Amino acid sequence: MRYFRLKKRKEFSAVLKQGRRAYAGSLAIVYMPSETLKMAVCVGKKYGKSVRRNRIKRLLRAAFSQYAESIVPCSVLLIPRVAETYSFSVFSKDIRKILEREHLIAHQS
Repeated sequence: MRYFRLKKRKEFSAVLKQGRRAYAGSLAIVYMPSETLKMAVCVGKKYGKSVRRNRIKRLLRAAFSQYAESIVPCSVLLIPRVAETYSFSVFSKDIRKILEREHLIAHQS
């Protein structure tokens, strides 16, 4: 299953106002049920210049897409924490941890 992107301001606002929040070491996830799986990444200017912000977004999208097949349909907003370095493995591990804790994904070994 491929995920869609949250693009409209109305959708962002709904997720931020009505969604549930879950936290892990490197990021926070805000989610709410929806008909299809939708995802967006929030990376503002406090994270650095555009090259760095775009790298963070690429890493988060790649880490999220690993689990997109087994996530229940919901709207998801990924918000990373400000850090010195960012890595795919840390994002991937934390996304999986949150998804399992919030019962949005079946536990796979």
